Amino acid sequence: MKEELERESKWEVDRDFALPALEELVPQGRVEKTSVQLTSTYYDTDELDLLADNVTLRRREGDDESGWQLKIPHARGRVELGAAVSEELPSELGDVVRGVSLGKPLHAVTTIYTLRDRHRVLDAGGELIAEVADDTVEATPSDGSADTFAWREVEIELGPRTGRVPAALVDTLARAGARASEYPSKLSRVLPGRPGRPTAESTAERAIGDYLTAQIDMIIAGDIELRRGRDPIHDTRVACRRLRSTLRVFGGLLDDAAIGAIEDEVKWYAGLLGEVRDCQVQRRRLGGKVAALEPELVLGPVAARIESELLGRQVVRRAELAEAMNSRRYLDLLATLHAWKSTPPFADRIRGRDLLRRAHRAARKADKRLASAIDDQRDESLHRARKAAKRARYAAELHGPVRRAQRAKANVAYYKKVQRVLGDHNDGVVSAEFLWRTATVASTAPDENGFTFGLLYANEKHEADAAKRKITEIAAEHGR
Repeated sequence: MKEELERESKWEVDRDFALPALEELVPQGRVEKTSVQLTSTYYDTDELDLLADNVTLRRREGDDESGWQLKIPHARGRVELGAAVSEELPSELGDVVRGVSLGKPLHAVTTIYTLRDRHRVLDAGGELIAEVADDTVEATPSDGSADTFAWREVEIELGPRTGRVPAALVDTLARAGARASEYPSKLSRVLPGRPGRPTAESTAERAIGDYLTAQIDMIIAGDIELRRGRDPIHDTRVACRRLRSTLRVFGGLLDDAAIGAIEDEVKWYAGLLGEVRDCQVQRRRLGGKVAALEPELVLGPVAARIESELLGRQVVRRAELAEAMNSRRYLDLLATLHAWKSTPPFADRIRGRDLLRRAHRAARKADKRLASAIDDQRDESLHRARKAAKRARYAAELHGPVRRAQRAKANVAYYKKVQRVLGDHNDGVVSAEFLWRTATVASTAPDENGFTFGLLYANEKHEADAAKRKITEIAAEHGR
């Protein structure tokens, strides 16, 4: 399947716009000009779920560009995945959008015809700087209506080594009458998309709505990447944790009926992600620990045993995650989160002091759990303190933009440190338990013994104890 990063910008122009000469933009460069006709049929659900997540699926036929194209968001633009032209949607593309389509059927929603005058701006060595497309466009909705849309626009797509649109090109277009378009794509001009959140919100409501939306976007992006076979496990899991923490800490400000059992459903999905992530973390951690030992201390195939055990478990957990992502339960969860982007589950009006009060409550609870854990030194207590520190950190992240930003920033830094040290402790505890179980098997297998596993076990216990001492020092330094 073809894949490339697309970085483009669009410019509004009048019908009588004259594209200025581009030859002078690059000294000793040149401009290659061609004209093509393109017919693009776009696919989405009845509710335009793909468009709502900035995902575009189309079947294109043209003079030099035919095939199925799927565009998905990327930090630096959009990634375009391509497949050969066919009558039916290729399964490799359909599988990628199963989550964002919420399992609904896809059908043609509009057809866009483009007459494109293409100008490829090349430097002296023939490297593509940018492609400037002067497009005359006509769109026909697929709902049988007689309405048509016609307009003209300029599209700039950057070359692979061009960091941003050259300032000289921007100035040249602006002087000729072009202006930055409010539409990120041709499709968004034709179709209405979903309405945004109501504008009559308080600052606090915007803060919590933006925070929820950011986590939901991360979960949806993770869904796409997981279905592509990529590994966004960590970021997706963290987004689930932030979302669930927000529902717990600020749940009193939200609509009980709208929230329902969503916290439990997010916990369920985060747990599936966590099963995979924990294997990844342990493989990397213990693989490094074995490699760091002196060769004479590694008796038997220790690294192979650890890798085999953890990789085998990871493969099973990854398959379970994939199965769950195609379940009605998961797709219903995504549908609810999708709806929250435009209609957050607010109850009554939310004020800044409401956020602050609940964030302070989360901080006090984290401090209390940490103090208790330091007193009794039990692994279970330290684990509970780590989870409370996460909630306090995420709550501070959320209320920071509303009021007392410096205090929020300090709390984020403090609880992040607590979370990291207690995470080191938890990793040591989990690793030690795994090593003990593995040693009992290895000690009875031919050509293996438990010596190296025992050594690693002792080292992990030592690191867990060191984390206990460190967290006591941190709490004392901050008067917690």
